[in-house]
Amino acid sequence: MIKIHNLSKKYAGVEAIKSINLQVKPNELFGLIGPDGAGKTTLFRILTTLLIADSGNATLDGLDVVADYKKIRELIGYMPGRFSLYQDLSVEENLSFFATVFGTTIEENYDLIADIYKQIEPFKKRLAGKLSGGMKQKLALSCALIHKPKILLLDEPTTGVDAVSRMEFWQMLKKLQQKGITILVSTPYMDEASLCDRVALIQNGQILTVDTPNGISKSFSKPLFAVNASNKYQLINDLRNYDLAATVYPFGEFVHVTLKIKNPDTEPLKSYLISKGNKEIQVGAIEATIEDCFMELMKNGERGTGNEY
Repeated sequence: MIKIHNLSKKYAGVEAIKSINLQVKPNELFGLIGPDGAGKTTLFRILTTLLIADSGNATLDGLDVVADYKKIRELIGYMPGRFSLYQDLSVEENLSFFATVFGTTIEENYDLIADIYKQIEPFKKRLAGKLSGGMKQKLALSCALIHKPKILLLDEPTTGVDAVSRMEFWQMLKKLQQKGITILVSTPYMDEASLCDRVALIQNGQILTVDTPNGISKSFSKPLFAVNASNKYQLINDLRNYDLAATVYPFGEFVHVTLKIKNPDTEPLKSYLISKGNKEIQVGAIEATIEDCFMELMKNGERGTGNEY
């Protein structure tokens, strides 16, 4: 449904995206996962025909993003990262406006947005600028869907939204996928990767790897340990000075550590931490998360594992 081949774009000599290759299958919920500045928004602006790439090409449902830009704009629904609806129009007026732009009506395609719109319909007379973050999110999604698009492009739709609204939003995406809509969504939240069918990890404009969330987690080849102690600051410093430590990253209340030896015994590590005066030490083997894999790939500077397609 979406094919991207060797896509590159520079701003004032700085490469925002670098020879990106990617394919999104029909009816797939595909996640583009990476931090701010990774190149996600640039890629989305090219796919939505708002920006022209310096090199490479991309097609959506067989339509070229440059030659067929008018047809693509009718084909897609787009939610930019920043709330971009009319703040001085009401909920109802915003939705009616976008329906009119695409030559349709709210009534004609109401079945597609019903589950979403019902949650904000009691506030349909409220100005969009007066809505909460979660309600703005639902309104923007309704407006992006009102013309019944085949492809939905969502650029960081859950950024700045509370955890409950984030989960509700992903539940809505799953329901939309069941209606046959192909969805490409970007997010800086690594925990949202597990909610996608497949994900691409992106950093510095480059695709690090593409796989299912489970496939990415299973690709982590080093033994991984979660370590804790009473003084977190001292613990991190001591671990970073440990000769056998390969990587040391804080993860919530624990510190995730990989060691330079395979199948290591944790006793030498515990003894080292005790010798440094750490107390209430906990060390346990754990399975790698998407974030662990991302940090490892970023550290190694890996890109293009060959399974982009």
